[in-house]
Amino acid sequence: MSGVRAPARPRADVHTARGPRERRGARRGKVVVLLVLSLVWLFPLYWMLVTAVSPRDDLASGRIGIVPTTFDPGGFTRALTQFPVLQWAQNSLAIAVVAVVITVVVDVTAGYVLAKHRFPGRAVVFFLIIATLMIPVQVLLIPQFDLVNSLGWINSYWAVIIPRSAEAFGVFLARQYFLSLPDELLEAAQLDGAGQLRTLWSIVLPLSRPLVAVLVVMTFMYRWNEFAWPLVALRNPDLYTLPVGLSFLQSQYTTDYPALMAGALVSVLPVLVLFGIAQRQFVAGIARSGLK
Repeated sequence: MSGVRAPARPRADVHTARGPRERRGARRGKVVVLLVLSLVWLFPLYWMLVTAVSPRDDLASGRIGIVPTTFDPGGFTRALTQFPVLQWAQNSLAIAVVAVVITVVVDVTAGYVLAKHRFPGRAVVFFLIIATLMIPVQVLLIPQFDLVNSLGWINSYWAVIIPRSAEAFGVFLARQYFLSLPDELLEAAQLDGAGQLRTLWSIVLPLSRPLVAVLVVMTFMYRWNEFAWPLVALRNPDLYTLPVGLSFLQSQYTTDYPALMAGALVSVLPVLVLFGIAQRQFVAGIARSGLK
């Protein structure tokens, strides 16, 4: 049997041996890409901080660089002493918190009804709600002002909170999330004697924490950063929200950019903190809702 040749060694062993190295290389590549994207995302915040701690003379002469040569906290001092930035932040926080509670309750309830209850015209109602997303916000300013003025709410927190107490996108997001919940679970609760509100409170909401996290973060971010409608509805400077108040740090001839950037950093921090706390639930809610 001298003519019989030994079987060749399978080449799969080579690929198997290289597998872990290739996986480590791919993992390192992903880490590098994520680091680059993180730096790109964080650079505007870093540049705001550099501007806030740079002297005004350096900004006027164009001597500002990536790393500030002189640390000057005067921007934060002027923003907090010469302007009621903290008062504006309190107004924004009060409006955003109350608006989040009302909007989340309305969006969750409406989304649950549209997803799990069958009634005549359900598809038409859902279509009309989605159609409102195509209406520009600027078109609604005058009708909203007339409505709020007729109710006597001008120059009050309610003038900012109530007109946008239901968000079409939030209703859509809640409906898409509730469609993923099995109907058998809700039917079992109803067979045990639970009513609609009890089912929603005891069964649906505990399973909807990711959805609630998404709605809370998105609603808070929108209300905290809203500018056009509070500018129209509020006339008393003591009631201004932070975005509206920061616009008055810019004058016609000169602008105190360090103070402006210091105030902008104050406005960014609450949103970053909230997103950091609810990050995992936020990602899970987006994934469960079918949005990519």
